[in-house]
Amino acid sequence: MATPTLTGNVDIDVQAGKSCQTWYQVYGDLKSGLTPVVALHGGPGSTHHYILPLLDLFTIHSIPIVFYDQIGNGNSTHLPEKSGDQASFWTEQLFLDELDNLLRHLGIQDNYTLVGQSWGGMLASRHASKQPKGLKQLVLANTPSSLQLFAKAAAEELLPNLPTEAQDAIRKNEAAGTLDAEDYKAATALFYKTHMCRADPWPMEFLQSLGWLMKDATVRHATYGPAEFTVSGTFKDWSIEDDAHKINVPTLLISGEYDNVTDNVVRPLFKAIPKVKWYTIPGASHTPHLERREKFIELVAEFLTA
Repeated sequence: MATPTLTGNVDIDVQAGKSCQTWYQVYGDLKSGLTPVVALHGGPGSTHHYILPLLDLFTIHSIPIVFYDQIGNGNSTHLPEKSGDQASFWTEQLFLDELDNLLRHLGIQDNYTLVGQSWGGMLASRHASKQPKGLKQLVLANTPSSLQLFAKAAAEELLPNLPTEAQDAIRKNEAAGTLDAEDYKAATALFYKTHMCRADPWPMEFLQSLGWLMKDATVRHATYGPAEFTVSGTFKDWSIEDDAHKINVPTLLISGEYDNVTDNVVRPLFKAIPKVKWYTIPGASHTPHLERREKFIELVAEFLTA
């Protein structure tokens, strides 16, 4: 694995009652003349580890890249106290401000590209819809246009394909709130292996991010909710559908054949964004950068260097 050029923390004022920092890591020279990539991980509430295969953009194609852990998990400041009746702390604007703060700190706010995966793509799409002058290109991997559409597709398109006993376990336990039940864990594990990550065994990077999420699920529970098929958090009504047409930079959409973000959930982005391409990677699901790494990197590199 390549050695990072720079690892650091940037202060961010989020009115949390204590000092907070965003952790980041840079590979390559941000002033090399090549537009650097900023990689946005998913979750919400995951970490940068599972998207580390994007480092191939630097090691193979010499494109500088920045990874960071969004506030609330990984190496950035954790805020477990912002849960329960304080869950409203976790807003989309918080994460938009954090991204802007990082871009300014690194001095790349006038020249950068975003590669967002899942929730990271949601965040990147909102950022892009505001038409920042420094954004040059946008990659949205496995990104929903709406969480309501996402939940609808999961319930109507994906859940019925699971064995009957798994469907029953998911519906029963999510309705009852018994998410620690063994039959629910088994059913969701089957869903994850089908639609989240089909690599077998799961890659170390994926397990690292899952480990962080298990240690501190504050952000995940506050924004999305504790269940897989029921979106109950502060982001439950999130949608970029009305603003996607404002994205004015060349955009690449990437999906997996078995993605839990189905075509019906991605299509509004494809229809609305003026300069857009969409590619579905065969045999992959929600993490094609792990499942079909070479193909994913090839697609992104070709798009960025065209």
